[in-house]
Amino acid sequence: MTLSELLPAPSGDGADSVSGRGDVRVASIPASHVYVEHLLPTSPAPSHTRVIRLADPDPDEPGRSAVSRWWPPAMLEPEWVRSHDDFDVFHIQFGFDARTPDELRALVAALRESGKPLVYTVHDLRNPHHPSRDLHDAQLDVLIPAADAVITLTRGAADEIHRRWGREALVLPHPHVVELDRMRRAPRRRAGDTFRIGVHVKSLRANMNPLPVLRVLRDVVRSLPGAVLQVNGHRDVLEPDGAHRDSELADFLHVMNRRGALDLRVHDFLPDDELWDYLESLDVSVLPYRFGTHSGWLEACRDLGTAVIAPDCGYYADQGPVFSYRHGEGGLDETSLADAVLAAYEEGAPHPLSPIARAAQRDWIAAEHAALYDRLRR
Repeated sequence: MTLSELLPAPSGDGADSVSGRGDVRVASIPASHVYVEHLLPTSPAPSHTRVIRLADPDPDEPGRSAVSRWWPPAMLEPEWVRSHDDFDVFHIQFGFDARTPDELRALVAALRESGKPLVYTVHDLRNPHHPSRDLHDAQLDVLIPAADAVITLTRGAADEIHRRWGREALVLPHPHVVELDRMRRAPRRRAGDTFRIGVHVKSLRANMNPLPVLRVLRDVVRSLPGAVLQVNGHRDVLEPDGAHRDSELADFLHVMNRRGALDLRVHDFLPDDELWDYLESLDVSVLPYRFGTHSGWLEACRDLGTAVIAPDCGYYADQGPVFSYRHGEGGLDETSLADAVLAAYEEGAPHPLSPIARAAQRDWIAAEHAALYDRLRR
């Protein structure tokens, strides 16, 4: 994909509109997340406002920052807002899953009292961790109308936000997930004898519906010369003593593995380097979701040159090129999944995205955020 395809046409209100009124300090919920970290530019731009994000407070030791431990986010407490005047903008990304609508209304009230603008990036219009949509819908009914600015990742999500709440969301795409240096080491793929189809069941979320998907893939793989179905999953789901064992899924996978119908890999959480090596080893990754909105996994696949088969629920196809199949809360369309696998098999794995283009996209996204923060701060 070229730089012109990754970046939209200039809108006239991006980096050039940043006034340069000095640093802007952002209370970001969270700060230590790869998506948020990649909203900063690849290198400082002296003529632009510099964005400084407050470190995530440790909920057990409020004076100590937490690089990877930001749950529960202390910044979502109204008392935290009232006791801190060291930020200009309050930006919610994730982390409010367990908050009641009343608790979010109390947070908004504290921000209003303190004169602090609220930015909300809508990553999820249907929370992948919630078995029903009721709580998340009620949370969105508080945050989206109250936000001084709304951001989302795709045009489709922005259109839904406008239909449901009458708000115009600024569309800023998901930046790269894999670090740029690692992207530069991604090999150019060559046609081989094996076509590896991956499904990652990891620690099952509410939106995952892997068994029907795996049964279709098992059958399709039998008809494709050189195709291999690889399934990776976490020990807590697939081992006999796993804390979150799914017996039906685990029994199916172990039986199919013994029969040679698939290649099962059971392990704990993979650190980033191993995760990128794993994704890079696949020709295509299948997302077995029955609901959702956007996907960071999809973006990592794009960074590494792994094709993606994604359901038509949510806005995965708006993020980038995918092979779509029909899968929602009403069930799986098996024929559409089989067709998507065949299309991916015939086309082969794509090349990784250009790290140069991804870096330029990240710098543009960072400038858009800086410009927005600069307009909102008081």
